This record gives sequence, C-alpha cells and structure tokens, in this order.
Amino acid sequence: MKERSRQINRERLIETFQRLVSIDAPSFGEREMADALKAELTELGFTVTEDQAGERYGGTAGNVCGVRKGTISGPPLLFSAHMDTVEPAHGKRGVLGADDRITSEGKTVLGADCMSGTAAILEALREIKEEGKDCRDLEILFFIGEEKHLRGSEVFDYSHIQAEEAYILDLTGPVGTAAYQAPTLVNFQIEIHGRAAHAGLAPETGIHAIAIAARAVTRMQLGHVGDEMTVNIGAIHSGGTNSNIVPEVCRLVGEVRSYSHEQAMEQTRHIEALFLEEAEKAGGKSRMTYEVPIRAYRTPEEHSCVRRFRAACDRLGISSSLVKTFGGSDQSNLSLHGVSGLVLASAMELVHSCQEYTEISELVKLTQLLKLLIQDVD
Repeated sequence: MKERSRQINRERLIETFQRLVSIDAPSFGEREMADALKAELTELGFTVTEDQAGERYGGTAGNVCGVRKGTISGPPLLFSAHMDTVEPAHGKRGVLGADDRITSEGKTVLGADCMSGTAAILEALREIKEEGKDCRDLEILFFIGEEKHLRGSEVFDYSHIQAEEAYILDLTGPVGTAAYQAPTLVNFQIEIHGRAAHAGLAPETGIHAIAIAARAVTRMQLGHVGDEMTVNIGAIHSGGTNSNIVPEVCRLVGEVRSYSHEQAMEQTRHIEALFLEEAEKAGGKSRMTYEVPIRAYRTPEEHSCVRRFRAACDRLGISSSLVKTFGGSDQSNLSLHGVSGLVLASAMELVHSCQEYTEISELVKLTQLLKLLIQDVD
C-alpha cells in the first residue's frame, strides 16, 4: 500500500542541502562540517561524540557519532554518510536551476556526494520529531576521509555502537537502488631495478627497466577479468635521467578489484610473479608493495535490512533494485565489524566531477524513504 503521510518540507530540505554543500570539507579538513553536523544532531535530541580519527591523518576533525533512544523495541538502526568531498571543493555553492536541478557553479564539485544523503537524513529526523512518530533506537555516523579509501571508518572504535544493521547514503542512481555487494580493492606499487648504461655507446651493458616493465604489462590481463574482477595499471614513472641513458629504474602503480577477497589476493600474487619473472630473465630485480584499503562484503538478499528496504520502497510506490557495485563505501568497514547493511542511492549524479548534480524530486523521494526506514515501517 502506498504511504500517505505529511508532505516533505521541500524548502527546508533544499535550504539544508545548499547550506551543507557551501561548507568546505576536503578530506581531512572537515572541521566546519563536523561542527555543523554536531549542532544539528544535538538539536534533534542526540547524544553526540567526536573521536580522534583526524589526528591519525593530520586532519582537523574526527568521526561524529550521534545516538538517541527510541520508542520501538529492538536493536538500534544505523544511518551513515561521509563528511568529506573530493577536489576541486573550495568555494562550493549550489545553484538551483529552473528544471529543479541543483548544480555547482561549474568550477567545483557540487558536494552532493555525500551531502544529499546527509541533508535527507537530517530532514527525515526533523520531520519524524515534529510528527511525534515512533522509531527504533538510532545511531548516526558521519565519517571523515571516506574519499581517501575509507580512512575515517577504518579507525573508528565500533565498540561505541550497538547497531547490527546499517543504511549508508553513498550511491548514484535512482532512489530505490541499493548496493548489497562491493569488492576488495588492492592498490599495488611495483619497482623495477635494472642497470644504467650509455644508450648510444654501450646499450648492451645496461638492463632496461622500462623494457622489463613493458614485457610484464603485456602479459597481464587488464580491464575486466571475468565478471568478478578488474585489473589496471594506472601510471608508469621512469627513473631514467636522459634520452641517452638506459633507464635503471621504473615504477608502476595499479589496482585489483574483485568481489572475492581471495581472488583479489591471488591475482595480486600472480602480477607480482609476472614482474619477478621478467626481471630475472633480464638480470634485473622487481619488488611489489601493496595495501588493501577496502575489503569485499556481501549482504545476503534475505537479510532483514534488505526486507525492510524493499517494504519501504513498496510503501512509497517506487521500484526497489539491488545491485552490485565496484566502488567503495564505508559499508565495507562496517561489514568487517559485524554491521550488515545496504548502500542507498542518494540523489547524486555525475559525482567526482564539476558536472555533479542533484534533482530535488529525487532528494524528496530519498527523504521519504529514510523516514520509513527510520520508523522501521514493515
């Protein structure tokens, strides 16, 4: 049955969104945003804390956590978004067009990633409070440094929360779309060492580091590797110093993404072996280092958070769609700590570009959806 409830306060929602996107909040520079969100949550009756995560990265603010008792029995529900935005992000301003689309002025990102979801969370909470609606215990998390491979949620102390189910506001696409699966990401660096020589007088005495790297790269399968994995070499930096010198050093950076953590690590080891083999053939050396900032997760489609999401979409008369994503979100770290969840489409499009925008109709629809999820309507 389609939900019949009070109209969303459209003007207030727009004002909140435009006010939030006007706050400069680059990764690890989220101080003003953290203060604004702490004030909002406090006004809404939450007990608010801020951790020391920013100090780990030389940042200005920590993760913000708000908790509030509800009137419905059951474990808390968690809602989350991130505070930081990608560059260029200084001097952002939301411009409302005649087509009800909000864009930036064109020289910066808009910051809908992730302020559309943040504004919708805040407006949904305001309206539930004003209407006196019942809801479960709530936990709200606003993370720093998400755009730098989830650094804020990586170091958050999860003993401070009790929720076992989460909704993360951080996905593109029409409202009603939700990601239930995301990959492991491996970032790797490879350094090839050969031997320098004069390229004109005695090239045969050198060991060409770039040639070693080139032979190894041509043996790699780049792009899609089946349906579950992608592999990329993103940059190559030569250690050569001039056109007449056989380069002694070559450095490469790349990544592996896979819905299977084990397969991501297996592919990383395979790439390492290729470079070692080519280096040894030529008499050079190869060394790989890597980090795994994002771990794969999959929320079962029969999970209660999925059931609740589908029920809320049905109540609103919108189509629900579960998808896989090859992008990262803070849900990866939540899943690692026993908090299952979905990443919801959050009225943001063309993110990470100066063409980023939100549509007010989608922002309103997102707020309606969050109201039902917060109330645990089934």
